[in-house]
Amino acid sequence: MTFRKLAVAAALLTSCAFNSYADIDTKKIEKVIETSMARFDVPGMAVAIVENDKVVLAKGFGIANLDTGKKVNKDTLFGIASNTKAFTAAALAKLIDEGKLNWDDKVIDHLPEFRLYDSYVTREMTIRDLLSHRSGLGLGQGDLMIWPDTDKSIDEIIAGLKYLKPASSFRSKYAYNNLMFVTAGEVVARVSGMSWNDYIEKNILQPLAMENSRAGFSRIPKSNKNWAIGHIPMDGQLHPFFVNYLEDFRGAGAIASSVNDMSQWLRTQLAHGKMPNGEQLFTEKQQQQMWHPHITSLASKSAYDMYHQQFRGYGLGWSIEDFHGIKKLGHGGGILGMVSQVTLLPEKNLGIVILSNQQAFSALSAVTYEVLEDALELDDKDWVEELAKKHFENKEKAYANATPETPADYQPKLPNINYTGTLHDNWYGDVIIEELNGQLRIDFTHTKRLKGQLEHYTGNTFIVKWDEKLLEADAYIEFQMNPDNRVSSATMRAVSTEVTDFSFDFRNLDLQAKK
Repeated sequence: MTFRKLAVAAALLTSCAFNSYADIDTKKIEKVIETSMARFDVPGMAVAIVENDKVVLAKGFGIANLDTGKKVNKDTLFGIASNTKAFTAAALAKLIDEGKLNWDDKVIDHLPEFRLYDSYVTREMTIRDLLSHRSGLGLGQGDLMIWPDTDKSIDEIIAGLKYLKPASSFRSKYAYNNLMFVTAGEVVARVSGMSWNDYIEKNILQPLAMENSRAGFSRIPKSNKNWAIGHIPMDGQLHPFFVNYLEDFRGAGAIASSVNDMSQWLRTQLAHGKMPNGEQLFTEKQQQQMWHPHITSLASKSAYDMYHQQFRGYGLGWSIEDFHGIKKLGHGGGILGMVSQVTLLPEKNLGIVILSNQQAFSALSAVTYEVLEDALELDDKDWVEELAKKHFENKEKAYANATPETPADYQPKLPNINYTGTLHDNWYGDVIIEELNGQLRIDFTHTKRLKGQLEHYTGNTFIVKWDEKLLEADAYIEFQMNPDNRVSSATMRAVSTEVTDFSFDFRNLDLQAKK
């Protein structure tokens, strides 16, 4: 065979391999989207699918805000929450390509003030450790410094890290933690000489032609009214609920984007860092680092039953697992009332992004699995019904257990005045207990959202009922008293860990009476 014939044959083989799976039936997927929205009571959803470097679907469905009736389209902005983490990793990858740092640089070399509870971990923590959830901090530990809508500066957040006692030894266990990505965002700022927000917009979003996306809700132009608001289901109806798209999360979760813009991000990821304009955003060498599992966790039995999951791990800003033997990368993002999901199958050159304004992750997963079913030519399943059954069963159980039980040995409380005063936690700051109109009130001083009333439970234990019920974050507060029957310290924990978001990390507070 001549060289020319060999080249033609190779090209044909490459072409066949490239298109070795069925094209996505977008009409079918649109029907699945509408069915899923109806089944899970999702007001609005936007979906983009990238296949073989083409955007085969980018469309909005439903309503962006039930109060206004404004419709979702492909350019409607949502908070992508933790899908921001991959952008922060990409920013660092770009700086590494430019020779300005390395994945294995020590964090203290770029942030000299960086300190953790353990001096050894402080000294050894690297950039890649920040991005792979293996710091030793627990799930969501310290999130009350950035959630909900706090007033803490980046300097105050980093200063608070040294007071967070580790939940496990360094690099031994996967535990999702936002503050390490906040820290990674500050590394981007120090190395680049501009804020994390400016760097992301100028060096990631703008080159990708993600024209409407911004690294923070407050950075959306006032002229752009095309953005969605979250909705929380409670008492049989949906309640519009605005939060600023996790702006305080910075490198861990602050980006606002649309599926039209996110499709360019998917294309770039699937092209090993090459942007649609032909330029390289980051090298394939750095992508290999981001897509390599740096920490693993046990495969889920339920995931094995659904799609034969054999392993799962976390890279640098990306979750990694197998799906029917195919490598699958992705991430979820959650805000109260708003969730998002990104999925990549690099071997199939397929990417999916779904943004929504209700907090039912299963609605997004159902659509994603239907797309993957098409791509891999799997047996047909009704994913909406399969996931809806589990979703509503789990939700019913969770809410059934969300009400505090009547204490077996009820003890009366002391006079209200005995509990009043200022409590202080070294990483969070001040929490005030005061009496107003005969009622005990609690005030987390770094956010306007955590104000509430204390209802007596038993003895020196009360239940905090937040003024904003949609937070779904009722918590126990247990006071320890000194010999004079005044508060010496207090601990807190969520009434329901199944209902309350893990970022309400009351459990990590060590509240001491302020003298």
